[in-house]
Amino acid sequence: MRKLIYGMNLTLDGYIAAPGDDIGWSGPSDELFEWWLDQVRASSLSLYGRKLWETMSSYWPTGDQQPNATPAEIEFARVWRDMPKVVFSSTIDQVDWNTRLVTGDAVAEITRLRAEDGGPMDIGGATLAGAAMRAGLIDEYTLATYPVLLGSGTPFFTALDNWVNLNLVETRTFPGGVVLTRYETKR
Repeated sequence: MRKLIYGMNLTLDGYIAAPGDDIGWSGPSDELFEWWLDQVRASSLSLYGRKLWETMSSYWPTGDQQPNATPAEIEFARVWRDMPKVVFSSTIDQVDWNTRLVTGDAVAEITRLRAEDGGPMDIGGATLAGAAMRAGLIDEYTLATYPVLLGSGTPFFTALDNWVNLNLVETRTFPGGVVLTRYETKR
């Protein structure tokens, strides 16, 4: 069975984006960017909701060609393009860059993918991850918490029907006061 990991940058009050999908507060330090790059390298499949897919696919296919791209950004673009991806959406009809589109039941497909043999999968996008969270499919939560308060926006966590007990497996502080915490779900 594959491990399903939900990880994103978020604010201290739990938002992944300000109103209007503004993520301008979340520019990572070089050290944190390298950490996220290592996570992407370790993943065998990325699952995206439509909004996050549109954000990622609008930049990373050519991110390595940007004039001021760092070596880590060049590597991230290469890894991102090559990595198998699944996008869950009923409003788009085409995806590229080693990506498959799923328009049906996201929870059923994530359950099927999770039951397969293979390396870890990461999931991104608040709505998609929220559905997987409510279905009890998330095995690990990775939070890179920024020292900023937004007061509103898109929350990292969704409303749940039941408690989810977690084990802390890592903490680390990055430049700018960003605190990384990783939790595994107690099963």
